[in-house]
Amino acid sequence: MSKIVLLNRVATVVFIIVSLFTAVVFSSTLRVVIVAVSLVLFAIGVAAFLLGYFAAVQRSREEEIAVTQLFFLAGEVAPKKVRLAMWYCLAAQCVVGLGVALARPSTDGRSGSVMAFAVMVPMLGIGLNGLWAGKYGSFGPRQLKTQAE
Repeated sequence: MSKIVLLNRVATVVFIIVSLFTAVVFSSTLRVVIVAVSLVLFAIGVAAFLLGYFAAVQRSREEEIAVTQLFFLAGEVAPKKVRLAMWYCLAAQCVVGLGVALARPSTDGRSGSVMAFAVMVPMLGIGLNGLWAGKYGSFGPRQLKTQAE
């Protein structure tokens, strides 16, 4: 497995632990921690997204790349082991992020919650999918259209 898959797994486990612990305890210190963790993971996801997109644009001159292949590892872009690991991480990020946000809809009796920051974390999974596919994915050759078409 590549470092990208390992990063996704480790970051997802850290996110799950911090999110669930914060949702249960919900102390003022942990509220700051969940916001920080969510923002850092979101920022890493955005950076990975941009790097993956840039790598894919470079490869697209000679290979046919679909958005679903790049960011969701659709088809045979990645080996099954990698594809499943990345999908499971993205699914866990989505479920946990939405779950903790719904579990704690308010902070200190006011509408809105710091737990809502957790819904941004799936950007990490999407970005790392794109980075992995942009660097290591297997795409078919570019299908150039003729002028008659």
